[in-house]
Amino acid sequence: MKRTDPDWAADVLAATRSELGRVVVGQERMLERILTSLLANGHCLLEGVPGLGKTLTLSTLARVLGGSFSRIQFTPDLLPSDIVGTRIYRASTEKFDVEPGPILSNFVLADEINRAPAKVQAAMLEVMSERQVTIGDQTFAAPKPFLVMATQNPVESEGVYPLPEAQRDRFLMRVPVDYPTVSEELEIMRRSDLTPDSAKAVLDPASVSELQQVTAGIFVDQRVSEYALRLVTSTRSPSAAGLAQLEGLIEFGASPRASLALVACGRGLALLRGRDFVTEQDVYDVAYDVLNHRLILSFEAVADGVGVDDVLVELLSSIPTAD
Repeated sequence: MKRTDPDWAADVLAATRSELGRVVVGQERMLERILTSLLANGHCLLEGVPGLGKTLTLSTLARVLGGSFSRIQFTPDLLPSDIVGTRIYRASTEKFDVEPGPILSNFVLADEINRAPAKVQAAMLEVMSERQVTIGDQTFAAPKPFLVMATQNPVESEGVYPLPEAQRDRFLMRVPVDYPTVSEELEIMRRSDLTPDSAKAVLDPASVSELQQVTAGIFVDQRVSEYALRLVTSTRSPSAAGLAQLEGLIEFGASPRASLALVACGRGLALLRGRDFVTEQDVYDVAYDVLNHRLILSFEAVADGVGVDDVLVELLSSIPTAD
């Protein structure tokens, strides 16, 4: 079986999910979305209250995928050089040497990313978008594959900084993480009394890159692309899409990056589900995670207590999957 064959990809992904399940209890939707981001070669932001296993999930995923891994704990006193690297003067040679930072790893866990100020967030823009960092007059390419997996806590307001819109847009998906079910929490409690399992590497960087190549080759019909585009353009001109009830609630709609993200995530989800083509249902299923961090609501919407979730529920339930 060729390593670029969808059947090979399905077998490898099944083994990956099985290995993740040895450590992470439940959270099937979260795991599916994280793997979708990985396959689509995009960054992923997990948002949920403390104690839901976000950091555990991402560190376990990095172990399963192999390759280099860095965990960066974002704090208010973090400096850009702590992330991208710095120049160090060597007295022995009377020259400056460049010391690359931890961001130049295959898999980077940006823990509590919203605890760092704007100057640190700005340092992430180049590497997340262009997969490179510039230190002084030198540019260093990020390794392949390269994935930033970030977490943030939505309930704390002290010592946190809202992510700039430009940086939020660079995340392929923002995935809300919910509480476990009763049965899942019982299993978590049972496992806490046992010696914890540790995940083993199933893949390596070359295999992950090959999986991303397979994903990029998943067929997308014109009708599916048009559905994705309708979802995005309806956030910019709701009335033109027959959503007059949303007019005036959205200050800025989703950018063309969102259209590309919907198709890319649709491909990743289709491969996870064992298909070599994307359906409109695949796009619909990832649309909330792709769009929820890209919309900026108007002052009137905020004043009336209308949230992004309200807008997206109305949008996704109103835009037809086919003309």
